[in-house]
Amino acid sequence: MTRHFLRDDDLSPAEQAEVLALAADLKRSPYDTKSLAGPRTVAMIFDKQTLRTQASFSAGIAELGGHPMLVDGSLAGIGVRESIPDVARVLGRQASVIVWRTGGQERIDAMAEHSGVPIVNALTDEFHPCQLLADLQTVQEQLGRLAEVTVTFLGDGSCNMAHSWLLAGATAGMHVRVSAPDGFQPSPDVVDAATTIAATTGGSVVLEADPAMASTGADVLVTDTWVSMGREADTDHRLDVLASYSLTQALLDLAAPDAIAMHCLPAYRGKEIAAEVIDGPCSVVWDEAENRRHAQKAILTWLLQREGAS
Repeated sequence: MTRHFLRDDDLSPAEQAEVLALAADLKRSPYDTKSLAGPRTVAMIFDKQTLRTQASFSAGIAELGGHPMLVDGSLAGIGVRESIPDVARVLGRQASVIVWRTGGQERIDAMAEHSGVPIVNALTDEFHPCQLLADLQTVQEQLGRLAEVTVTFLGDGSCNMAHSWLLAGATAGMHVRVSAPDGFQPSPDVVDAATTIAATTGGSVVLEADPAMASTGADVLVTDTWVSMGREADTDHRLDVLASYSLTQALLDLAAPDAIAMHCLPAYRGKEIAAEVIDGPCSVVWDEAENRRHAQKAILTWLLQREGAS
């Protein structure tokens, strides 16, 4: 049965640990694994703007001995000019894996339903699981562990990054806090799913509106842009309501002494994160950006191993 990576809880706790261990191996020896030798092709479809996703997948696929095929989603007209099932069938005859950065989660779910090759979620409006693999790899490198680490997400708790932190953090046995104002809370379905996972891994899930209380004693402080792609029309309201949830030095001072600050980028200094934090000694954002390559190589290799193709 073809395995896909559509959201963070597609991996069990044991499988997530296996992928992260593989990512660490690939970082230590980036050219030793050739799971795409041939070279086999990976189709990368982009419906949304991209820098890190395109760069890290392209470099990673090349290091695995494969060929990255760039597909412009707007030119292909996926879901308009071409139906999603037809795209899945066509690209599945050309590529060994399909990577898609798109909008609604239902689009990538439909692609997976009709694809004979693994589908990887490179970002949807609801989840950003590849970023979370890179972030978990970064936390593990910096703190030496994941289980029982307390992570606080500050800002728009309804965004894809907050959702992915809830699911991936709970899977890793972390204590996940989300601090967001009214109207920006995570999806109840995601909170319920994360709570259920946390009950099996020793982690926990907490929603705490007060950013100071949520940051106190935390090992990791995380934020994301307040205006995600497609939500630009609501910019003024978002900047006003979310202002007190900015990741500032004052909040970082409340965290654990060795706490780290994270941001998946692009970052807007002076808004969701202070310049002195993202450019300061506790920032690990550039490690996160690099680890996208290693973590994505790991999930591609892991999925192909399940296909019996590597």
